[in-house]
Amino acid sequence: MTTDSCSGATSRIVAAPWMRRVLWFAAAYNLLWGAFAIFSPTTIFRWTGFDPLPLYPELWQCIGMIVGVYGVGYGIAARDPFRHWPIVLVGLLGKVFGPIGFLSAVMNDRLPMALGATILTNDLIWWVPFTLILWKAAQANQAEYHLLTVTPPSHSIDPMGRLMSQMGATISELSRRKPLLVVFLRHSGCTFCREALSDLAEQRSEIEKRGTAIALVHMGHEEPAELLEKNGLTDLHCFRDPVCSLYEAFGLQMGGFRQLFGLKVWWRGFQAFLAGHGIGGLNGNGFRMPGTFLIKGGRILRSYRHTSAADRPNYIDLSTPPETAESATADTAAVAS
Repeated sequence: MTTDSCSGATSRIVAAPWMRRVLWFAAAYNLLWGAFAIFSPTTIFRWTGFDPLPLYPELWQCIGMIVGVYGVGYGIAARDPFRHWPIVLVGLLGKVFGPIGFLSAVMNDRLPMALGATILTNDLIWWVPFTLILWKAAQANQAEYHLLTVTPPSHSIDPMGRLMSQMGATISELSRRKPLLVVFLRHSGCTFCREALSDLAEQRSEIEKRGTAIALVHMGHEEPAELLEKNGLTDLHCFRDPVCSLYEAFGLQMGGFRQLFGLKVWWRGFQAFLAGHGIGGLNGNGFRMPGTFLIKGGRILRSYRHTSAADRPNYIDLSTPPETAESATADTAAVAS
């Protein structure tokens, strides 16, 4: 028999030191480059063989001023990258559209290719770090959102024994009565969440024949009543966990980019959508990964933590206690002999 364990530790995403260093460096670079363009507007054109020189260097000085102002913004963002993510986003957009505009000008013989050397340091080298900062900022802001409306406990608690369902029972209590299949859902607007509820509805009778009950955990402030009613699951115990204390306790962390937006996820999402599961508004932490656990007497007998948001577990297999599965295998072997 295999067992698993969980703890109620809650993690908080914080900006890594390198993020602040990158933004401070971007601030210094932009201020220096902007000053250079303002005080010596034609030098860069001489270096790159621009002929004839621009007739209106004042326009280049205006660009230098804009670049310098971005430097001030990056300096502000460096103090708290996640809070000031819009500055980083606007900067990244400029660094993406700038090279596109430059290539268009080169193709139309309006700018020399040599001027593209500035694109490397002005734009391209910032794509990866700025994108990583924005990705982590999105994760952090999504995780923190629910803390604005739901105050987490000031002391450590056992979420399995303290959080109660809409029917007034805890996971620990339910698992002492009979094996309990606890299904952690993604946010109810996700097509995979809707698919999971449909799968549970189809497999429910077989799961309950094995003596296992089903409970749901979700991140919304209210039960997804419409989805539960649609799938005939309104009588199941549902646990609201908007601050994700249960998710954290069971080791269900924030997903990475490929786990949430990889090709497999897009393809499976397309299939689930065509199957009629649809999509809805974001209701919960869109970055949090789902999972399924079989619990008996407070002990985790089976666990399935999604490696991708698109994973589709077999709930019947997961609902079978290990000793029952071993007995069934032995009985089958005895009959065969």
